[in-house]
Amino acid sequence: MPIRADHLWLYPIDWTQLSQSIRFGRAGGRCEHCRRPHGERVFHLGDGLWWDRHDRRWRDGQGRRVRLPRRDLLREGRWTQVVLACAHLNHDPTDSVAHNLAALCQRCHMIHDGPEHRRRRWLNRHYRCALGDLFHGPYPQLGAPTIVPVGGWGLVA
Repeated sequence: MPIRADHLWLYPIDWTQLSQSIRFGRAGGRCEHCRRPHGERVFHLGDGLWWDRHDRRWRDGQGRRVRLPRRDLLREGRWTQVVLACAHLNHDPTDSVAHNLAALCQRCHMIHDGPEHRRRRWLNRHYRCALGDLFHGPYPQLGAPTIVPVGGWGLVA
């Protein structure tokens, strides 16, 4: 996963090598949660069930073997390219010890980060409202850089 430029300073200088050793050394090129292989297209049903071509069996979202699903595979199934990323399990990019990192596919990474994304979205929304309350001004629109109080800042030009 690409790192935002303003967050780049949070990561160690050897992040590329560290990420590669976790994804391909420790994890062997497979997601550590669901076992999907990096760089391959997998056939999946959208709910976590996917076909493992190497073992020739269906797997669930945790990588466990399951029986053939009793559904219309051609209608519900789709193909996805798997890309592994090195994820911080505690959501702290400054904590890059090996037991805090995991090789996750894009599906598992988004599921793992979901609660943190919701928490940050809630904080950002309440932060914007708090700024509006503080300055007794209009609440900012999404993407607005700052709030200017009604009547301006009181500066004379």
